Amino acid sequence: VKIMFLVNPAASSVTPRTRVVIQKALAADHEVVLAETIRRDHATRLAKQAVVDEFDVVVVLGGDGTLNEAANGLIKSQTALAVLPGGSTNVFARTLGLPDDPVEATGILLETMDKASPKSIGLGCVNGRYFLFHAGMGFDAAVVAEVEKRGRLKRYASHALFVYAAVDTWLRHYDRKRPAFRLKHSDGSVIPNSKFAICLNTDPYTYLGSRSLKLSSDAGLNQELVTISINSLSVNRMLGLVSAAIRGSTAFHNHSYIDYRSDVSSFVVEGHRPFPYQVDGDYLGEVTSLEFSYAPRVLELIMPNPELLGIPD
Repeated sequence: VKIMFLVNPAASSVTPRTRVVIQKALAADHEVVLAETIRRDHATRLAKQAVVDEFDVVVVLGGDGTLNEAANGLIKSQTALAVLPGGSTNVFARTLGLPDDPVEATGILLETMDKASPKSIGLGCVNGRYFLFHAGMGFDAAVVAEVEKRGRLKRYASHALFVYAAVDTWLRHYDRKRPAFRLKHSDGSVIPNSKFAICLNTDPYTYLGSRSLKLSSDAGLNQELVTISINSLSVNRMLGLVSAAIRGSTAFHNHSYIDYRSDVSSFVVEGHRPFPYQVDGDYLGEVTSLEFSYAPRVLELIMPNPELLGIPD
């Protein structure tokens, strides 16, 4: 198998030793070429080159942002994506059932490559950018923006930093009083006011330490999208939402200030004013409108535990 080993050397848990150990393990039975990212969006360009050069697999060692970039370079190609956890949270790798240790995950990945073919999976797409697990609008994107301002701390205190940034954003960096946007669904229905919305391609939404925040049992790589729109950022309701997510309870779907929908193929977000958004935990700035759609079978993925996401083996 011809492998591009794509590494983000700046990612939170990537060390020179880890990279060398993993590269040696991959090269034991396969042809391996190392490629390192040096700037934003570089992983997309490297992945596109891997397609041109007819690599079989791009193995990514980095965080969720690097993984998202690489996936966007492999869309609708025969070159498969393989995931190793190299970031601070590693949402997608953990959703696939991989351990947080990248060397341990490499052993599982190699075993999977020997035994099974890649699976074709569906992704969400927003304004032309594909996402693996979720996109967020409003409050959670503002939190991600605050985390990225303190990027150097992610290596040492990622989950504590996220909690601090969430509280700081709630107190000082986001307008909690006024709705930010409306959602227009393809069936003609409109959610006129929202302060915070999430579009899920998989579940959990994220992880806090060892705890997963589960928002939907309807999200999966072979199912259409899930949308959750929230029009209250009161402290009691937000804490209740987080508590329910940690417990895995979906009772919050029925609250009057929440609109929950599954099997969503497309929708549009229109801002009452410019609003922030993020994709797979990567802050992408402020916009006044977004167009979402579900794209089935657009990425080949090496999946160690396809049954976790309801994909036939």
